[in-house]
Amino acid sequence: MALGPVAQIHVSVRDIDRSVAFYRDVLGIPLLFQVPGQPMAFFASGDVRLYLGVPESAEFASRCTLYFRVDDIDAEHARLTAAGVESFGPPHVVHRDGATELWMSFFTDPDGHKIGLMQER
Repeated sequence: MALGPVAQIHVSVRDIDRSVAFYRDVLGIPLLFQVPGQPMAFFASGDVRLYLGVPESAEFASRCTLYFRVDDIDAEHARLTAAGVESFGPPHVVHRDGATELWMSFFTDPDGHKIGLMQER
């Protein structure tokens, strides 16, 4: 038996309300729901659900880099920079093959997780 596709990714946060505001209002990822009385929120990122939560113990704490496809990396980089999101520099080519170029740019969320933007041109 083989594993199916990734269904959910946990992202550890310290302040759920601050993180919900960042992922929903700044990044623009649709919020599915917040769990009442629990430091948990779930977002729809295509077919993958992002689970933001305050870990119950150190064994479940995560540190990750999330990569998001964008249609226009230059415009999205400018939008996030204007919103005050910490950037690690402008979009740049990370790979070329005969037909396409892969462009990336990186930011940081409120908990120090890296957010990568990627566009194939």
